Amino acid sequence: MSSSATATVDQPPMPQPPHGFIDRYFKISERGSTVAREIRGGFATFFAMAYIIVLNPIILGSAEDMYGHQLDGGQLVTATVLTAAFSTLLMGVIGNVPIALAAGLGVNTVVALQLAPRMSWADAMGMVVLAGIVVMLLVATGLRERVMNAVPRSLRKGIAMGIGLFVLLVGLVDSGFVSRIPDAAHTTVPLQLGSDGHLNGWPVLVFILGTLLTLGLIVRKVPGAILLSIVAMTVVALVIDAVADLPAGAWGLTVPEWPGNPVSSPDFGLIGEVSLFGGFGKVGYLTGILFVFTVLLSCFFDAMGTILGVGDEAKLMDKDGNFPGINKVLLIDGVAVAAGGASSSSASTCFVESTAGVGEGARTGLASVVSGLLFTVALFLTPLATMVPSQAATPALIAVGFLILAGNVRDVDWGDYTLAIPAFLAMLMMPLTYSITNGIGIGCIAFSLMRLVAGRGKEVPVAMYVVSAVFVFYYAMPALGLT
Repeated sequence: MSSSATATVDQPPMPQPPHGFIDRYFKISERGSTVAREIRGGFATFFAMAYIIVLNPIILGSAEDMYGHQLDGGQLVTATVLTAAFSTLLMGVIGNVPIALAAGLGVNTVVALQLAPRMSWADAMGMVVLAGIVVMLLVATGLRERVMNAVPRSLRKGIAMGIGLFVLLVGLVDSGFVSRIPDAAHTTVPLQLGSDGHLNGWPVLVFILGTLLTLGLIVRKVPGAILLSIVAMTVVALVIDAVADLPAGAWGLTVPEWPGNPVSSPDFGLIGEVSLFGGFGKVGYLTGILFVFTVLLSCFFDAMGTILGVGDEAKLMDKDGNFPGINKVLLIDGVAVAAGGASSSSASTCFVESTAGVGEGARTGLASVVSGLLFTVALFLTPLATMVPSQAATPALIAVGFLILAGNVRDVDWGDYTLAIPAFLAMLMMPLTYSITNGIGIGCIAFSLMRLVAGRGKEVPVAMYVVSAVFVFYYAMPALGLT
């Protein structure tokens, strides 16, 4: 982070000689971090993304395949948590970066609404596995790293700022501070305050107080600011829910109440229920390939944006702006996509909420190990894991969104319009379309076009032209009748 962003946590210490095996393995002292900071970061990331334990089963469980079958909710919870635990632990132990993974939002909607209705659930999840295999092949051939390295520095900064704005908007929406207007046809305003144009209700107050507390602790440079705020506001939410007469659904997906029995038994019934090539027999090879391509594109570029954004915030980039050891991180991401399909929890991918842990000071894979272990515990303590309401966790996203933006805005070459315009579009399109992939796609296309218009087409890497062409085809697919 820049000097303005490092105020999120106590100032990182200068690199010190390693102390013990854990320090040496994770390079904790080498990266200017501490074990305590990594643990705090792991907790913060877990709490910021724990909503996926509830949300992913709702999205997948509410859909039917072509035979009218629905996936079991309890089995989906187990599959979601198990895959998140496995993928995040793998990223921590092997990738050694503070990035957590779980079922990707957006991809699960594609699986539920586009794939499953035209085949069986096993067929749909098989296509997710195939997408993961393709991702791993792209990594093995070096093509994925080549694509990431082809993105110019200013566009990377624009992508990072877009992620910051996207994270901020996710926090505002998930907390209920803003909401989509139900009948937007009668107004030019797409979003409104609260659920009816006004801020009312105890849950929104919890979010507001949590945001003020988080920002205040950050300004005071209090160690553990984000995690302290999450814990404190969860306690406040528990008290409010116990004494106030709130309507059903006031808190959203997660109600802050102490569960009668915090222990639950995992149900592994969906694990391995996959048919790799069955879907092609249902929809044909061309449509099947396009389905795999759609899943692949979303996973590929969502993860790319998150990895670049988190890596930059965690100061993991080298002097040339590249990510050392990126191939291991990218390979694990591909494994996570395939693992999500194999468990029937949909494709797992890098979560932008990992920025909550980085904002807490995490710099190494130890934070991911902590998050992964918490997911493992959640296999048996799901009621406890889902006790933290979004209104207590999302203030972290508001703070982190601002700090990402503040830490990157100076590094865009605003004087070179062929760089500034793509960075500007990437930055805006992510929150406005609610998609990291769209922001990256529009930014890449704009960069290639702006350089061509300026007569500087030879300065564009071949990989960038290829990526731009892929995105043009992707956006043209509906018009070509290919979706």
